[in-house]
Amino acid sequence: MSELRIRAVSPGCGVEVQGIDLRRLTNSDFATLRDAFHRHGVLFVRGQDLEPDDHIAFARRWGEIVINEHFPEMVGRREIAVVAKEPEQKTNIGGGWHADHSYDPEPALGSILLAREVPESGGDTLFANMVAAWNGLSEGLKATLLTLRAHHSSRHLYGPGGLYEKTDLKARLKEGGSLSDALHPVAIRHPVTGETALYVNPGHTLRFDGWGRPESKVLLDWLFQHATQPRYTCRWTWRAGDVALWDNRSTWHLAVNDYDGQRRVMHRITIAGEALGAAAA
Repeated sequence: MSELRIRAVSPGCGVEVQGIDLRRLTNSDFATLRDAFHRHGVLFVRGQDLEPDDHIAFARRWGEIVINEHFPEMVGRREIAVVAKEPEQKTNIGGGWHADHSYDPEPALGSILLAREVPESGGDTLFANMVAAWNGLSEGLKATLLTLRAHHSSRHLYGPGGLYEKTDLKARLKEGGSLSDALHPVAIRHPVTGETALYVNPGHTLRFDGWGRPESKVLLDWLFQHATQPRYTCRWTWRAGDVALWDNRSTWHLAVNDYDGQRRVMHRITIAGEALGAAAA
């Protein structure tokens, strides 16, 4: 019988789950994990001895797996995206704050990241809680944001002339991956908890619907600064075998790029989600 324990990683974001083996979860343990995932946004589990098929089997308990359009796949296991930075590379994947797949009309539910090879130092990941960030806004600003929708896109990152094309990541990404655009409420109702979450992010949100880029930038930049205050964030220092699960509807993350000359290899599986509804005004 497992001795599952949950401890906070920081006051505002993330919990570590201890005393479990993800290969041998009981239905009761999985229900506890799922509840903690929705309540806290990010779960961390250390020291998991997962083979690729174990990783895939665990992911399927959460839902349908999304095949990534841009990241290279593990040979023979296309469900697993390989997120790697080699010693000679300067640019990493996910080096700015973002929420995965917010550019899709039906954004991903979440992702399950497994550390395979980590640098001797550096390579942490930061997370931010968008439910907490929303709750920290003034009532007047909330009222305004509840009326807005925002445009999200992947084109400026992965498309022709996009950010990654101008870096040393270009040769490592898939060619011909489809590009996507989406329009989402700025304040969403979480599909499971019903909580309101701020749903814009620095990586993929371009502008508010009906607003120009320059005027959108003023408010978006303020929201981005607000949402990344220490009281809404946590930082995870990886060890090989660690697993992180995050809810893309209610969190952002950032892969810190501070380990030039070292290798970092992560295996990621993304779980399909659903269209997001607006929070009630």
